[in-house]
Amino acid sequence: MSIFQRADYQSETTQFLQHIKKQTPELEQQQRDGRALLWDKTIDREAQQEFSAARVAQKPYVYQTLA
Repeated sequence: MSIFQRADYQSETTQFLQHIKKQTPELEQQQRDGRALLWDKTIDREAQQEFSAARVAQKPYVYQTLA
């Protein structure tokens, strides 16, 4: 054992999460499904380029009227 190696410590949060995962084995798959629903999307690069090209520049002072 190295003098720099720490003892095997686990925080209460880590222990809690491991306990929850043991109780509900389907939890990780539910997390992956939730992530896929919100974040893992395919990007249409052609449409993205069209959106960028169609963008209108903002005026320097947006509250000024044209009067």
